[in-house]
Amino acid sequence: MNIARASIEKPLYTWLIMLICLFGGIWGFYSLGRLEDPAFTIKVAAIQTTYAGASAEQVAMEVSEPLESAIQKMGEVDKITSVNYPGLSIIEVEIKPTYDGTELPEIWTKLRAKVRDASRGLPSGVSQPYVNDAFGDVFGIFYAITAEGFSDAERHELATYMRREILAVEGVADVLVSGLPDEAIFVEPDLTLTAHQNIPPQSISSAIANANSVSDSGSLNADGTKTIIRPPEGSDSVDAIAGLSIGAGGTVVNLYDIASVYRARQSDPSLMVRHNGVDAFTIGIAGLATENIVEVGHRVDARIETLTEDIPLGVEKHSIYQQHHVVETASDDFLVNLAMSVGIVVLVLALFMGWRAAVVVGTTLLLTVVGTLLFMSLFSIEMERISLGALIIAMGMLVDNAIVVAEGMQISMLHGRNSRAAADDAASKTQIPLLGATVIGIMAFAGIGLSPDATGEFLFSLFAVISISLMLSWVLALTATPLLGHYFFVQGHEETEAYSGLLFRMYRWGLKLALKLWWLVIPGLIVVTVACFAGFGLMKQQFFPNSNTPLFFVHYKLPQGTSIDTTSEHLKQVEDWLSQRDDVVSTTTFVGQGATRFMLTYSAEKPNPSYGHMIIRTESIDKIPALQEDLERFGKNTFPEGEFRTKRLVFGPGGGDPIQVRFSGADPAVLRQLGDEAITILTNASDDLYDLRTNWREQEFALQPVYATNRAQTAGIDREDVAAALLFATDGVAAGVFRERERLIPIIVRKPRDKDDNLMDQVVYSSGSNGVLPIEQVLDGFDYDIQDTLVHRRNRVLTLTVGADIPVDQTAATVHTQIRAAVEAMELPLGYTMEWGGEFESSSDAQASLAGQLPLSLLIMVLISVLLFNALRQPIIIWLLVPMSVNGVVIGLVGTGLPFTFTALLGLLSLSGMLIKNGIVLVEEIDLQREEGLALNDAIVTACVSRLRPVLLAAVTTILGMAPLLSDAFFVSMAVTIMGGLAFATVLTLIAAPVFYMVFFRREEARRLAALAI
Repeated sequence: MNIARASIEKPLYTWLIMLICLFGGIWGFYSLGRLEDPAFTIKVAAIQTTYAGASAEQVAMEVSEPLESAIQKMGEVDKITSVNYPGLSIIEVEIKPTYDGTELPEIWTKLRAKVRDASRGLPSGVSQPYVNDAFGDVFGIFYAITAEGFSDAERHELATYMRREILAVEGVADVLVSGLPDEAIFVEPDLTLTAHQNIPPQSISSAIANANSVSDSGSLNADGTKTIIRPPEGSDSVDAIAGLSIGAGGTVVNLYDIASVYRARQSDPSLMVRHNGVDAFTIGIAGLATENIVEVGHRVDARIETLTEDIPLGVEKHSIYQQHHVVETASDDFLVNLAMSVGIVVLVLALFMGWRAAVVVGTTLLLTVVGTLLFMSLFSIEMERISLGALIIAMGMLVDNAIVVAEGMQISMLHGRNSRAAADDAASKTQIPLLGATVIGIMAFAGIGLSPDATGEFLFSLFAVISISLMLSWVLALTATPLLGHYFFVQGHEETEAYSGLLFRMYRWGLKLALKLWWLVIPGLIVVTVACFAGFGLMKQQFFPNSNTPLFFVHYKLPQGTSIDTTSEHLKQVEDWLSQRDDVVSTTTFVGQGATRFMLTYSAEKPNPSYGHMIIRTESIDKIPALQEDLERFGKNTFPEGEFRTKRLVFGPGGGDPIQVRFSGADPAVLRQLGDEAITILTNASDDLYDLRTNWREQEFALQPVYATNRAQTAGIDREDVAAALLFATDGVAAGVFRERERLIPIIVRKPRDKDDNLMDQVVYSSGSNGVLPIEQVLDGFDYDIQDTLVHRRNRVLTLTVGADIPVDQTAATVHTQIRAAVEAMELPLGYTMEWGGEFESSSDAQASLAGQLPLSLLIMVLISVLLFNALRQPIIIWLLVPMSVNGVVIGLVGTGLPFTFTALLGLLSLSGMLIKNGIVLVEEIDLQREEGLALNDAIVTACVSRLRPVLLAAVTTILGMAPLLSDAFFVSMAVTIMGGLAFATVLTLIAAPVFYMVFFRREEARRLAALAI
C-alpha cells in the first residue's frame, strides 16, 4: 500500500506521529543540553619541568630532549612541541586526531608512565615532571573579582571561600582561581651582624626549614584505646618565625636579633590582573560535560548572589565572559529565526499556492524541526553553534519534500480526483526519487561528519542533525502532508487547468526558445561557469569568520627581558586611554601571561614577564573596527619600543598568527639568520604585512661569574657556594614554607633590599675556614654573555617561527598568495627545512581531512543517482549541473564583498544537495511523461512546467528564510552562498537541465520517430 494513501486511510497512526513530533519536540527543546561549541576534546597534555640555574639551551638538551625522545615512542602521539626558558621546560604533546575523547585517559596514563621512566635519567637538580592533562578544560563562566582596600591575605581567603562554595553547585566540574597576589615571608639578615657572629645564611635557612614542618609522632595503645600523639606545634606566625633560635659557632641567637622578618607581596609575580584598572583576581568555572551549561550558569549566578550576604562590603563581581548567556541568546535567536523562516514559508506559499497549501506545508515544516529536536535529545546531541547551524542549513531542503507532495496532491485534486487518489498519485511518482535525493543530500555532509579525526568530532552534530531532519522531512512529507491535505485541500473539476497562469505561459515560451537555441544556451552556460570559476580564485578566502561576541584582544610584547612591572605600567596607560572611551564597556588586563581558557577556541599565551594581554568588551560588534583602529594607532605611537597588536575574536580555532613560516634545523644561530632573511623577504613581497616577528624573540644579556678555581678551592669554596651567595644577594633563597591553613607561603632568605651594594661586594661562607670571605676573592669578575631565553622545538628539532599580522580588510589566503613564491624560493642550508603554518596550515589540514572522506561520499551519491534511474544519461545530466552551482555563489559573495569561509563551504554542500534533489525529481518527471507517449520536447516542456511552482517555491522560501541570518556574523557568508547559489541553481534546474536532457536524448527521439514513420 502507498504510504501517502495509508496515512489518510489510517489517520490514527499519522496523528500519533505528528503529536509525538510536536510534544516530543517541545520536551526535547527544554531537555536538550546547551553548549556554545560542540563538546570537543582538546587532545593536548602539557608537561612542566624545572631545572634551576640552567640556561634555555641546557634545558632544551638536558630536560626536553630526553623526555621528548621517550614520548615520541608512543604511537598515539601526533606532534610534540616545547618551549624552553632558563630553568623551565614546557612540553606540549598532541595526540593524533583519530583518537576520540574516550581513549584519552588510557593514553594519558601511558604518557605519565613514559615521562616517569624517562625522568630517572634526568640530571641532578631537575624537578619531577608534572603532566597536566586538564590543559584543554574550558572555564566558560569567567569573572573578575575586585576587593579594593583588602589585604593580600584577605583576598586569598575570599578566593578560597568563593571557590569552595561554587564547587558545591550542582553541575560544576572545576573552579580555577588566577591572578591572586604572590605573598612571601621575607627574612633579611643584617649582613654586618651575621658576619661578626659568623652565621652563614645556610644556618638561617636550615632553622626556618624545620620551623613549621609536619611530622608523624606516633601513637600509644593503652587499655585497648589508641591515642594519637601530635607533633610539637611549629611556628605558625610571622612573629614566631622571627623568634626562632639559631645556633652557630657555639652560640645561640634569636632570629629577630640579626634579621628583619616580615610578610609582603613578591616583587616579581607570575601574573597580574586588573579589571577596569583595579587590581583583581579571576574565577573561571567549568561545567560538567553532561550538564546543560545554561542551567549550570544560572545556578552559579544564584549561588553567587546568595554569597553576597557573607562577602564583605567592597568586594565586587564583574563578568568577563558568561557562556551560559551566550548560549541562551543563541537559542533564543534560533527560535526567532525559526519562527521567521516558518512564517516566510507560510507567507510565500499563501501568495503562490493559497492559504490551504501554506498551512499544510508550514505545519509539516514545523513538525519536522521540532521532531528533529526530539531525536537530538534522544541521541544526546547538544544544542550548540554547529547543530543549530545544521538545522538552518537543512531548512532549505526540509521544505522541498513537503512542497513536492503538497503541490502534486493539490493539482490532482483540482483535476477532480479525491484526496486519497490524489495522495496516491502524487506520492507514488515522487516518493522513491525524493528518498534517493534526500539520501544524496545527507551524503553530501557525510564526509565531514564521519571523518575519523578532529574535524569529524567537531562537526559530527552537523551530519547527525542534517541526517535526522532530512529523513524526518521525507517521512512527514509522505504521512503528515497527505493527511493535512486531505483536511484542507478542496476537490475541483476535471476541466480545471492548473498551469494556465501568466508565469507558466512565460516559462513555457522561454523554455521552448531555450530548447530551440540549445546550441547557444550550452556554450553560454560554459562561458559563465568558466568566468565564475576564475572569479572564485579572486574571491577572498577566510577559514573562520569573526565572532559576533563584542570582544576583542590586545597583545602587547616588550623586548625579551623586560620586567613585569614595566609591562604593567605600559598597560595602565592603555587602560587610562580606554577608560575615556564611551564605546568601551569593560577592560580586563593580564600581565605576564594570557587569561584562563574561557572559550574552546581561545588559546592563552605562555608565561612571559614582557607580555601583556587585554580583553576589551564593547557595546556591540559594530563599535569594534573603529575602536580597534584608534587603539592600535595610540598603542603604536605611545609605545614604539613594544609590539602592540589587536585581534578580533573568531569562531573556530584561532588566536595564532594568520601568517606563519617555520624553519627547523640544528643551529640556533643559523635559524635566527633564516628568520631575519625571511622577515626581509616578507617585507619586500607584500605591503599587507606588519608586526613581523620570530617566536624566539630577542636574545638577552647574562652575567657569567668567572670562577677563580685555585683561590676558591684553597678557601674551600666551590661553585655551588658562589651560586648560593649570588642567589641570596638577588632573588633570595627559598628556605621553607609558612602554612596558613591550606595555603603554603614561601619563606625567602635574602639580602636586605635597602642595600645597593654591587655583586662584587657580597660575601660567601667558607666551610673550610668556618668564616666568610668577600666574593671578589674567589672570582675574577664577571663576563657578559648573550643567550637565547626562548628556545622552541617541534618534534625534537629546534624550530623558529616567523609570524606576521595582516590588515583587517585583507584575508590570510590573499596575503599568502602574494608571499608564497618569494619565501619558497629561499635557499636553505643542508639539513634545514621550511614549512608554512598559520591559517594556511589550519585550512589545509581541514581541507585535507575533508578531501580524504569526500571521494567515498561522492561515489555513494553517484551510485544512488544511477540506481534511481537504472541508467547513466540521467545521472550525468544532473551531475553536470553541480559545478555550475558555483556561479551563483561567486556572484553573491563577490557582490557583497564577503569572504568564502568554512561556513560558506557548508552552504555550498547544502546547495549541491538541493540542486541534485530538484534535478532528480525533474528528470524523473520528464521520464514519466515520455513513458506516457509524449514526444521528447513536449515531455520536457510538460514536465518542467509541472515542476515550475515546486522548484520556484522551494527556492524563494529558502532564499527568504536565509534573510534573518544576514545579520549573524557566523552564518552570513553561508546565507549569501545559499541565497546567491540557489537563485542561479533554480535557473539551472529549469533551463539547463531540460536543455541537457534534450541534447542527450534527441538522437534516441529521432530514431523513435523514424521507426514510427516506417
